[in-house]
Amino acid sequence: MLLDSLINLIPELNKAFLETLYMVAISLSVAIIAGLPLGILLFVTDRGLFLENTTVKSILGFVVNMIRSIPFVILLVGLLPLTKLITGTTIGPTAASVSLSVAAIPFFARIVETSLREIDKGVIEAAVAVGATPWMIIKDVLLPEARPGIVHGITITTISLVGYSAMAGIVGGGGIGDLAIRFGYYRYDDTVMITTIVILICLVQIIQFAGDRIARLVDKR
Repeated sequence: MLLDSLINLIPELNKAFLETLYMVAISLSVAIIAGLPLGILLFVTDRGLFLENTTVKSILGFVVNMIRSIPFVILLVGLLPLTKLITGTTIGPTAASVSLSVAAIPFFARIVETSLREIDKGVIEAAVAVGATPWMIIKDVLLPEARPGIVHGITITTISLVGYSAMAGIVGGGGIGDLAIRFGYYRYDDTVMITTIVILICLVQIIQFAGDRIARLVDKR
């Protein structure tokens, strides 16, 4: 009976798993594209650094902290009008990717900023002393030195997005979370609930393992 239930569930599981990967891929790409420069900007505009600007730092820091302070479920509901404007709908994995991206950008930006803070200030001062331009310092000093930390940050962000994508099922975002709610919760199907939990655990373990391996490979220090 249990085996029959699992076999019948395979098409739904396959669809939900692909939707989860789709949501995570879109939001992670947006987080890296927007969050990486935002994190760098938060770092280089800090006091005592080569692009010091307390006004920019304060404004960006406030916006980042404001978004991060909102629980994802509330952010998900609050961004429904924006989601409707961008995607034309409020349900489905594409719609859920909007809220996931908004949540991921400041999260990843703070991780990038923290990774950059771990760089020895003497390395940055030496680059400034030899007349390197800000772009050269960012490209040739900051990013290579912070590469392992940034890779770890991408890993952490990806795992967080897997969890957030499951929450997106509450508002019909699709994915594994939506499957767990529709079948496991509303229909009291323990088989579905346990299966989705196992899939999520395995997915997170694979992501963490891959992230750790890549971080070790890019660490040339």
